[in-house]
Amino acid sequence: MVTPAYGSGAMPSIWQPENLQELQTLRRRLKGICCFTAGGTLLRTQWEGGLIPAPEHMISLARIPEVSGISIRGDEMVIGAMTRLKECAAQALLHQLPILQEAVNAIAAPSIRNVATIGGNIVSGVGDTLPALLVYDAKLHWLTDSGIEIRSVSSWLQGGRDGSRNAGDVLISIHIPMRPSSMFDVNSEHRPAAREVSFYRKLGRRETFSASLVTVALYGEIDLDNRWTKIAIAAGGGSGMAMRLLKSEQQLLNSEATVMQAATLAAAVVEEFTTYGDAFATEQYRKQTAGNMLGAGLWEELHE
Repeated sequence: MVTPAYGSGAMPSIWQPENLQELQTLRRRLKGICCFTAGGTLLRTQWEGGLIPAPEHMISLARIPEVSGISIRGDEMVIGAMTRLKECAAQALLHQLPILQEAVNAIAAPSIRNVATIGGNIVSGVGDTLPALLVYDAKLHWLTDSGIEIRSVSSWLQGGRDGSRNAGDVLISIHIPMRPSSMFDVNSEHRPAAREVSFYRKLGRRETFSASLVTVALYGEIDLDNRWTKIAIAAGGGSGMAMRLLKSEQQLLNSEATVMQAATLAAAVVEEFTTYGDAFATEQYRKQTAGNMLGAGLWEELHE
């Protein structure tokens, strides 16, 4: 049963702005007595579970064209926050971002992905796309009181930790830098990459349609001398916030890429990863699992 708005017994009023200007006007007019909805799958679960009350007003983003779709703009891939997970999974452009595409495919069940949006997964603060977005150095574009503001995924997550995040900001789009073609050009002035290493792993309480216990992602570039020139590693899962594992990355950066690094990486992740314990898994189990998954994934990628 949906909890009535502020105990009034009334259901929320639904507003459907058709552009960002209308959305901004509604944000200011209904500040403090509204919520924003995309697919609504998480909100519905929270209301029916009595975790939060239904607000007096709901502002739907469904009719705003700027917040939907996937495109390439210059050197970025831009994903509208209202883009359904199903579309993200099927979109050919996302073949260029295999970690993110795999993360999307691992979320819930097809019936949920038909409705849920990538923006909703991000705004939850604990979505399974976040480790993938962290290793791709994604930027988030938000509609705020002062207009459009750009924040890295890392800085936005930090705002959730230190309380500086503004709940009234609206996620508009996700911007992911694309790899320059010169990366593979031996004549480039930059150190060319011989190959990329990337993977995403998720462990749930059961095989399918399960909340994650741990999610991890790794993206790296190895040059012609078989040395790591770039490495990005992230972990999250469950109700814990995803994080970049910067110290663990330093264990690999500029060193020779070998399968022997798998054990080193696993130990570094266990030491660095900050997570939590609950009725389903202890903190140490999550830390150890993240280390094992990243170490095993690295071994699989480097093993010949």
